[in-house]
Amino acid sequence: MLAVVEGFSVVWLIILVGWFVGRRNVLGDNAAQVLSRLSFFVASPALLLETLAKADLKQVFSEPLLVAAASAVFTGLLFLLVSRFWFKRSLSEALVGAMSSSIVNAANLGIPIAAYVLGDAALIAPVLIFQLAFYTPCYLLLLDATTSGHRATPGRVFLQIFRNPMILGTVVGLVLAATGWRLPSLVAEPVHLIGGAAIPAILIAFGMSLGSGKPLAAVDGRRTDTLLATGFKLVLHPAVAFLLGHLVLGMDGAALFAVVVAASLPSAQNVYVAAQRYLVGLIVAKDTVLLTTVLAIPAMFAVALLFG
Repeated sequence: MLAVVEGFSVVWLIILVGWFVGRRNVLGDNAAQVLSRLSFFVASPALLLETLAKADLKQVFSEPLLVAAASAVFTGLLFLLVSRFWFKRSLSEALVGAMSSSIVNAANLGIPIAAYVLGDAALIAPVLIFQLAFYTPCYLLLLDATTSGHRATPGRVFLQIFRNPMILGTVVGLVLAATGWRLPSLVAEPVHLIGGAAIPAILIAFGMSLGSGKPLAAVDGRRTDTLLATGFKLVLHPAVAFLLGHLVLGMDGAALFAVVVAASLPSAQNVYVAAQRYLVGLIVAKDTVLLTTVLAIPAMFAVALLFG
């Protein structure tokens, strides 16, 4: 338990540094976006490549991947049904709400949480693989089919998936792990140094983002949707992951703790990006991302206390 507390303390301290830097505007107006892009496009793929190259593939493609997939699909589908048939939202808006309730921020917050709290950044790989290669593209295809613009084909979506730097870093790392190959030191050393920038850049950018936005404005008319999506993300999603992992698959201890923490991560910022692209569900996406981002680490700390 002490190691978990220390891990959360490291994460919170770096986030607080980011918050202070953002409040004082030390790095300028666009610093959070620049740091996030640096991490997403350069540093995090390098970290994933290096980490997965040393990972045990039996652990990556096993129960954690099944739990990540089943818990996300169940949570998202339930929210979709409630939003569509109880709240009477349009199908496209209900799809964005379902994304908000079940797609986790596996890259920006999942990687540092896995590294410092769970002790191994590779533990977030099953979630990343499922979301980037399958789950998110399915939602985008459905949004394409239910909105007037941005029509896409499965082939184009497939190409977009493999243009994603996170997927590329993941694929290269998995290939190295499967074959036993090792990068030459001339390449491995720069990859190691660049990957080392991922976690501090992510957390500082995350801290800088906490001072913006005022969610749950009554005038928006989507307060109930946002609160339900937030509850699904931070309570239902990890609860389903626990039940599936423990009662169905017989997981326990550190392995079970890892899948529950992964399910407790906040809504992915890419959900808001998708809402902007299709001009639907913007309020629910924005507010859910903000609320879950602020509340996620206390929620994950509560999970750690429950696990003892």
